[in-house]
Amino acid sequence: MTEEILVLGATGKTGRRVVRTLEAAGLTPRKASRATGFDWNDPSTWKQFLHGATATYLIAPEDPSAVAPFVEQAATSGVRRLVLLSGRGLDKTPPDVFQSMHAAEKAVRASDLAWTVLRANNFNQNFSEEIWQPEIEAGRLSLPVDDTPEPFVDVQDIAEVAALALTTDDHEGQTYDLTGPEGVTFATAVSQIATATGRQIDLVKLTPAEYREALLAQGAPEEVATELNGMFEAMRTGHLATPTDDIARLLNRPATSFETYVSETWR
Repeated sequence: MTEEILVLGATGKTGRRVVRTLEAAGLTPRKASRATGFDWNDPSTWKQFLHGATATYLIAPEDPSAVAPFVEQAATSGVRRLVLLSGRGLDKTPPDVFQSMHAAEKAVRASDLAWTVLRANNFNQNFSEEIWQPEIEAGRLSLPVDDTPEPFVDVQDIAEVAALALTTDDHEGQTYDLTGPEGVTFATAVSQIATATGRQIDLVKLTPAEYREALLAQGAPEEVATELNGMFEAMRTGHLATPTDDIARLLNRPATSFETYVSETWR
């Protein structure tokens, strides 16, 4: 049977790379995003994307309550396989932090579908695509970090693992921790980008309280500030610091290093 693969968030960091990876393999995935008429807040828009799809790449929406109904509709529409992008260390994260990811994992794991969960570390591309990009380009990145290393993972590696799980039968019921090959401190990461660009970029280490106030001053909701502080707390405690070999095992090649990312992105 021909695979009909639905990719949610098809214009996002991971989604657009999942689309390209599938297309490079000769497939024609369905692209779901606001631009194509998919709206997480309007369940009536889901059916046209799910109808006839056999596999779905799923990213948790902002509203935790939307996930379970979507998974149920996916099952009734004939979807057989779900691949969910989640966050590494979620099992060590309180339920009030990253509520949507918790809800998505719960809904996917409780379903009768073949599922795979991809728990990823922070992306390399957070430095160059949204998130921290504006501060990096302004020459000053302010975050509540210390010298605990982070094995930043490359988004293309995630996309290739997702494409593998979407198109083969060997990953049912598996949870993969996707990391880069080595831990890199934020100070080292910023220094490497500064060297590659020839610009001065300062890393300012904030306290959690300072970071919260900065986020609120920028207009972020309280719950977003709480979630992000929870993520950085998990990073500082070392829960996410140890690299895994999941990418290397699954793709039969080394995971992309931060140094390689910098050399290919910040020229």
